[in-house]
Amino acid sequence: MNWQDVYNGLEAAIKVRHYSAKTLKSYRAWTRKLHAYVQNRAPETLTTEDVKAFLTFLAVEKQVSASSQNQAFNALLFLFRHVLGKDFGQVEGVVRAKRKPYIPVVLSRQEVDRLIGALGYPYDLVAKLLYGCGLRLFECLKLRVQDVNLDMMVLTVHDGKGKKDRTVPLPRVLRTEIELQFEQVAYVHREDLAAGYTGTFLPSALDAKYKNAAREFAWQWFFPAKTLTEVPDTGEYRRFHLHESHVQKAIKEAVGRVALRKRASAHTLRHSYASHLLQANYDIRTIQELLGHSDVRTTMIYTHTLPSVTVKEAKSPLDLS
Repeated sequence: MNWQDVYNGLEAAIKVRHYSAKTLKSYRAWTRKLHAYVQNRAPETLTTEDVKAFLTFLAVEKQVSASSQNQAFNALLFLFRHVLGKDFGQVEGVVRAKRKPYIPVVLSRQEVDRLIGALGYPYDLVAKLLYGCGLRLFECLKLRVQDVNLDMMVLTVHDGKGKKDRTVPLPRVLRTEIELQFEQVAYVHREDLAAGYTGTFLPSALDAKYKNAAREFAWQWFFPAKTLTEVPDTGEYRRFHLHESHVQKAIKEAVGRVALRKRASAHTLRHSYASHLLQANYDIRTIQELLGHSDVRTTMIYTHTLPSVTVKEAKSPLDLS
């Protein structure tokens, strides 16, 4: 096995598990960095000791963050198990990168309204769903028509972080805007079919399994891209969803226009959603489920965004009024 075999094997292992393109990009990058660190040694000679030395190098010499070091560990664990076919063993004695306390930026409700008010279509509706449903940006942009249920007023998130599905309630105040968005998607879809375009991009192998699904309205993106994408292998034209960079740019410009005194991004709206639910005395476990967190400790970071209301003086319950 040479290193090109390793990169090819990594890509194949990622794709067969239907991991995201972002995961492939990240794991490939860490593999390249390990490749450079071991100075092009033959892949089959790599050991757990090499990984330990590399992770320590990242913390001590490169001074990477704790999250970056953990990301490198996960990438190399995957590489050893699924590409090199080796037992990873115990990784002990690694110098750990220091984890700094993280308190997310949270906007007030007034700041959220100002930010959304400075956005034009379709970015305003994207922002309303990010804040109103607590979505990650990629979860919002990957919504399809069938995921938005106005009868039950729920939104279904498929393949969220960690490939998990969940449902969240839709804000009732958005019903009219969502209905108008359905009409816009239907108009774009009719125009595409009339022009002979192939339809949308489908997940995984559904395109081969269901020949006409790409042209069905239910499978169309809820936020379709403004332009078509050519498929290199076939020469077909299909419509992708709205690109995340366009949303990020629109939000950044809106933050500047309303002169917010906080550094806000698309993800800040999700942080604000969680913090405002906590402020409204929602149970932390309920918020965990709505956000799609695997571990409640991740959700607990939002307790640091609110002023403490803990009663310091010890009292008997009989004395509480």
